[in-house]
Amino acid sequence: MSTSLSSITEAYFTPFRDAAAGYILPEKFTFPFDYEPHPLSLLAVSMLQSHLETQNDWTHNFGLSGDPENIIGKMFGVLVVETEEHEIGYLAAFSGKLAGGNHHARFVPPIFDGVAEGGFLNAGMTELSRINEAIKTVELDKSNAFELEVKDLKALRKSHSLSLQNAIFDQYSFLNQAGTRKSLRDIFADACYKNPPAGAGECAAPKLLQYAFLHNMKPLAMAEFWWGMSPKSDFWKHRQFYPACREKCAPILAHMLAGIDMEANPRHNHVI
Repeated sequence: MSTSLSSITEAYFTPFRDAAAGYILPEKFTFPFDYEPHPLSLLAVSMLQSHLETQNDWTHNFGLSGDPENIIGKMFGVLVVETEEHEIGYLAAFSGKLAGGNHHARFVPPIFDGVAEGGFLNAGMTELSRINEAIKTVELDKSNAFELEVKDLKALRKSHSLSLQNAIFDQYSFLNQAGTRKSLRDIFADACYKNPPAGAGECAAPKLLQYAFLHNMKPLAMAEFWWGMSPKSDFWKHRQFYPACREKCAPILAHMLAGIDMEANPRHNHVI
C-alpha cells in the first residue's frame, strides 16, 4: 500500500529536514531488547517530547502537573524511517490508549481499534453484560432449578468470553518487510504460548513497524521512553529509555523484524 508523502506528512510522518543535517544514518536497525539510542532516535525523541510538552489537543494526567489523582504514565516510541521518496524522519506511537483514546494527531493508529463505534467488540461486551445480569437474576430467584440454570449460564458466559477473545486476537495481523502477514494467535502458538498475553500488539513498537510496512517506509532505528510518573512501580522513570517488553513483544517482533539487518544483542552477541 502506497500513500503520497504529503498525506503521510500531514498525518503521522514527521520529517527531520534540516534538523538532521550532519547526522549519519544507522548501518543496522536497533536491537529492540538492549540498545543505546542512535543519535537520530534521540533527535526524534527530543522533537516528540517537545510536542508532548506543548500540545493542547488532548489531556492526559501523566502526574507532571502535581495532580495526584489517576496518574497514568505512558510508554512512547519513535521509529526513524526513510520514505519511498527518500525523506528521513520519524513515526511516533504510544502503548495502549492515550487520554482514553486510540487516535491522536502525530501518533500512528492501532493495529486493531477495539473501541471503534459499531465494532463487534462493543456488541460482544453488551452480550457478555446481558449474560452476567441474567446470572444475577437467577441467583436471586433461589428456585429449585436455579442451580442448573446458573450452571448453564456460566458455561454460556465462558464460551462467549473465549469466542470474543479469539475474535479479538484474529483482528491482529502483523506485517514484516517482505509483506508477510501473521496472526497474533499464530505468532504466539509458534512461540509455544498457550494464548497471547493480554495487551499483545498494543505496545508502541509493533504499531510503529506496522505503519511503516503498510506505507513502504524503511525502518532505520527505534527507541522507547517513559513519560510521566508511575504510581505503581519505581521501575518506570520519566524520560528514561526502556527496551521492548519480551513477554508481549518478543514473538511479535521476531516476525516483524525478520530479514532486517539488525544490531547484535550487546549482551549475548546474537539477534532475535
